[in-house]
Amino acid sequence: MSHTILLVQASSRPEGRTYSDYESMNEMLEGVCKIYEEYLKRQNPSSPSITYDISQLFDFIDSLADLCCLVFQKSTSSYVPHPKDWIKEKIYILLRKQAGKA
Repeated sequence: MSHTILLVQASSRPEGRTYSDYESMNEMLEGVCKIYEEYLKRQNPSSPSITYDISQLFDFIDSLADLCCLVFQKSTSSYVPHPKDWIKEKIYILLRKQAGKA
């Protein structure tokens, strides 16, 4: 388990910046999915259920002004930054694993 900090900037405005911290990288990846799901709920308030595919999730991630994460590395006692593309790759791997278990 590696403590992970997610940095999100939804728009180019500085007040659009936010961060979240998670106990593990997988929790952070699920957190990104939850951010998108909350966005979809706000866009479709009368819809009883929300569905999406991975390409829609990735389009949402790409639409953000910035998204990156800092993953704690115990060996160096430091945080290593990772960009959007790295996050998308890890989400893809996580969702494939979850789909295989279903």
